[in-house]
Amino acid sequence: MSELGLHPATTPHRGGETRALAALDALISNETYTTTFSKPSTAPTAFSPQSTTLLSPHHHFGSLSVRLLYHRVQATIAKPENKKRASTIPTNLIGQLLFRDMYFAAQAALGYPFAQTQGNSHVRFVPWHLPSKIDPATNLITGDYVTDSPEAEKWLHRWKHGLTGFPWIDALMRQLKQEGWIHHLGRHAVACFLTRGGCYIHWERGAEVFEEWLIDHETSCNSGNWQWLSCTAFFAQFYRCYSPIAFPKKWDAEGEFVRRYVPELKGYGKKVIYEPWRASVRDQREWGCLIKGDGSQTQEDGEGMK
Repeated sequence: MSELGLHPATTPHRGGETRALAALDALISNETYTTTFSKPSTAPTAFSPQSTTLLSPHHHFGSLSVRLLYHRVQATIAKPENKKRASTIPTNLIGQLLFRDMYFAAQAALGYPFAQTQGNSHVRFVPWHLPSKIDPATNLITGDYVTDSPEAEKWLHRWKHGLTGFPWIDALMRQLKQEGWIHHLGRHAVACFLTRGGCYIHWERGAEVFEEWLIDHETSCNSGNWQWLSCTAFFAQFYRCYSPIAFPKKWDAEGEFVRRYVPELKGYGKKVIYEPWRASVRDQREWGCLIKGDGSQTQEDGEGMK
């Protein structure tokens, strides 16, 4: 691999039909998990192992049939001993496949404009920062954007590379960059933060980063979910905002997820792990990471980034 100029894989996820079918068998053999699965109840901070099926990359690459998953899950749920305890659509496993088909159908109906605001009859226009440049000949986005705010462009870079200074957001974006996957509630959190929840940057910029790094990327699902989370389409009155402090505390009060993906904070106490700027300078020095700068500096002499 090195002779070909390829770097070692940074993701623990592996492909191939053999692994996909083995993962499916393991899922179905755990009838309690398969029957009672409810996506909102799975932890976005779980990383060893993760709390969801991790089958979406196999669907993307074609190593696992969506229909096969559907019928095997349906058969498990339909067993008499499982019917009463089974979770229901839309939060169960069948519901997740229906969401996938919903986005595929929307893209099929609208075509290329589905993945953008321009020319998309179902997307609400919002004057976000860093809007896309449009090719006047095709009315499609070009892959470039207008830098209407140098500050917003800086925020986009810091968000993409996990340098926002909010440990929960930074941990998720670093996990995405390293592994090509983050939990769906993690995707919700970083999407909310980039758009209506913090930076007010166009959802198309976030969708481009997901397209670049996600190993389970599907244009329809990616665009549809970004529209949903930015409140521009589908569930356009989605009032929930994901606090980068309170929300992860619900799932991981100790902050182990942050320590795993933001190792410069591994020495920080749980009371300030999601708000490291609240720690005294004395504690910051003792814990080996000073909270200073704007994210553009290199880490030297135990300094961290904020």
